[in-house]
Amino acid sequence: MTTIPARLAHRTQVSKSLTEAYARSRALYRDYYRSAPEICALYALDVPPSTLRAKFRTKFEANNKIRDLAVLDLLLFKGRIEYQETMNAWKQVPHIMKWFTEEEAAPRPETFLERFYASRDEGRGNTLGG
Repeated sequence: MTTIPARLAHRTQVSKSLTEAYARSRALYRDYYRSAPEICALYALDVPPSTLRAKFRTKFEANNKIRDLAVLDLLLFKGRIEYQETMNAWKQVPHIMKWFTEEEAAPRPETFLERFYASRDEGRGNTLGG
C-alpha cells in the first residue's frame, strides 16, 4: 500500500469561538469513530472495533470540560496528527496497544508514605542493616 502523506493532512486552525472548537472536535471524533474497523484491519489488532470506539470515546470525554480555546486548539492539533499517523500506518501495533495500557496502570500513590511504600524493594531485604 502506497502512503500519501498529505492524504489526511489538515491545515492548522485557530478557533474563533468555543462552538467552532467543539464542531472541530466532533469532526475529529467522527473520523476516529468511523475508522475503527479500518484501524483494526490495518494493524491486525485482536480487539474488536467496538472496544476501539469505546477507547476513543473515553479519550474525548476526558477532555470535555476544557474551556480554554488555546488548549482546545492544541489538543485538536495533536489529535489530528495522531489520526493521520495512525491511518497512514506510520505506527506499529505496540503504539496502538499503548492506548489500552494507560487505563490498566495502578493508581499513583499520593501521600508521602504511599510513595515510600510503593518504592520499597521487597525482594532485596533490608538495605540499611545489611
